[in-house]
Amino acid sequence: MAARKAPPFDNLYSHGFLRAAVCIPEVRVADVAFNTQKTLELAKMAARKKAMLAIFPELGISAYSNEDLFHQDALLSGVEEALVTIKKASEKFNLILAVGAPLRLDGRLFNCAVVFHRGTILGVAVKSYLPNYREYYEGRQFSPAAEAISTTIDLAGQKGIPCGANLIFKARNCRGFSLFFEICEDLWAPVPPSSYAALAGATVIGNLSASNVTIGKSDYRHQLASNQSARLVSAYLYAAAGFGESTTDMAWDGHAMIYENGNLLSQSERFSTSAQMICADIDLDRLAQDRMRLTTFGKNAADHKDRIALFRRIEFDVDWPAGTILPEREFARFPYIPADPALRDSRCFEAYNIQVQGLAKRLKASGIPNVVIGVSGGLDSTHALIVAARTMDLLGLPRSNVKAYTMPAFGTTDKTYQNALQLMKALGVEAGEVDIKPACLQMLKDIDHPFARGKKVYDIAFENVQAGQRSAHLFRLANMKNALVVGTGDLSELALGWCTYGIGDHMSHYNVNASVPKTLIQYLIRWVAQTHEFSGAVSDLLLAVVDTEISPELIPGKSDGQPPQKTEASIGPYELQDFNNFYITRFGYLPSKVAFMAWCAWKDKTKGAWPDVPPEKRNAYSLKEIRKWLHVYLYRFFKTSQYKRSCVPNSPKVGSGGSLSPRGDWRAPSDSEAAVWLADWKTIPDKDKT
Repeated sequence: MAARKAPPFDNLYSHGFLRAAVCIPEVRVADVAFNTQKTLELAKMAARKKAMLAIFPELGISAYSNEDLFHQDALLSGVEEALVTIKKASEKFNLILAVGAPLRLDGRLFNCAVVFHRGTILGVAVKSYLPNYREYYEGRQFSPAAEAISTTIDLAGQKGIPCGANLIFKARNCRGFSLFFEICEDLWAPVPPSSYAALAGATVIGNLSASNVTIGKSDYRHQLASNQSARLVSAYLYAAAGFGESTTDMAWDGHAMIYENGNLLSQSERFSTSAQMICADIDLDRLAQDRMRLTTFGKNAADHKDRIALFRRIEFDVDWPAGTILPEREFARFPYIPADPALRDSRCFEAYNIQVQGLAKRLKASGIPNVVIGVSGGLDSTHALIVAARTMDLLGLPRSNVKAYTMPAFGTTDKTYQNALQLMKALGVEAGEVDIKPACLQMLKDIDHPFARGKKVYDIAFENVQAGQRSAHLFRLANMKNALVVGTGDLSELALGWCTYGIGDHMSHYNVNASVPKTLIQYLIRWVAQTHEFSGAVSDLLLAVVDTEISPELIPGKSDGQPPQKTEASIGPYELQDFNNFYITRFGYLPSKVAFMAWCAWKDKTKGAWPDVPPEKRNAYSLKEIRKWLHVYLYRFFKTSQYKRSCVPNSPKVGSGGSLSPRGDWRAPSDSEAAVWLADWKTIPDKDKT
């Protein structure tokens, strides 16, 4: 028997994941021995795959399509004997195994799911709703769960086994793993039993189904399973009967599905003539986090507390599969951006227009027709500029109402300077230029900074004098031009505190980018260019901006024209930090889990990237690098940067990944500590396992 000690870092079970299998064996009608053998073969495969849960179709030990053969003692006794065989075999499987069987109880026959674990029957779930319409005639052979008198059953030499439609199987040593089983038609009911089970704490729902196939039925199954998993914030495993069931009057497609909170993780090939097994790694932490955050979930449970109090909980301990077990599910490298190009285009359209609509409403509400914006030639100001230009189009105002200024200083490179000038001209906005170096020198003299005395001291004061002068000029220009200052800083910078507080790039009258991460801004600009929202000349300039090195350009550069400051060398690659920010702020995951997921996503540059990104432009990161930059993120996010987020300007929330505005999404104290996050961070290995 496997040890119950915690698995290692490179094992998915260390990080709140559960590998589950849905198995569709070949069956023969009324051939119990054959069906038992095929069931155990797939169970063995599931155990070898390191799954901890495997479910099988409805009445799979006897086959579903027996009709009045279910009233034959030979068949029913054969099933009971088969359960002895399965129970004994399950001793060798590190697996929770749910199989379908017809069982006699209280002088009646019930359609059941028998749940095995390590040589024990944990319980027997009973079908609540029997279809007795069209091609179904289950009410002729079976009784519904509500008509059972007994609450326990004796099976396979084991007495007093919990039995009924109100059983939840809870793993004591696996946080968030609580199982409930319903059977086929139960899901078709207006209020499925799993709805109450989820309110009672079940996080993983298994449906042992037969479900004959008719044209279009698979689509409806998908809708049911997807919607139920989303409503219940649960995983939903569905197993439909496959090849070998009687085709006297019906046909079967062997449809297996695994959903997680509305998202399809895996499905089988339909109409296969051979046995099938699908697996998926369910994120139990995600389910727990979403339920905890969704106040309506808990309120709904309170409204039905009398019903959910009827559930019985069967507790057991799991034995963790040992060794390295990497997830089979892919973690999106860019969680803010869909990998599918068509879906990505759709999301870019939404994000862009949310920003445009937000700014348009603010201008209409204020009665101010103009905006002032500083244009550096970098990503954020470029995107804010095209949002502002499109806003004027939407409002029927001239683009000259956008008062755009480039404000070169000591570190401005010719490339970004030319980008800014050409872009303003191509867009047809009112373009201006303010050289802020004289004003900066005056302030440096006023504060007796060494740079004003001819020394090359490029400290934080030197940098922030420039950032402050830019903002000060923009606000005064706005006063002169009857305009609002449009902010350009993005979500990634707010997460890391990479902005100059107060009179700096932190402040504006309205910020269109504040809930848009850097990685998404890159793709939004590409999308605007590729969809020709503006002229061809603008598209070319936008693509040039995307290919420009990200830099604050606050320190004088070298003669080669390259900026000496590279933002990502200081605060980490934005693609990694956006990954960290998404999973920590959206789901509240442990840093060690985020590092594990990032390592799985980024350790191999040939995997996990979009198909339209060529291999030479893909990056890979070692666990050591991931660990290093995660520490930067944790310290900056939790220890040093919240005070900047506590007083950000208004900005529209764009994505479900969240906003860091205290009004829109994220509320946190400005003087918290990072100790608990950094303590967990220390558990992350500092090198990849070889």
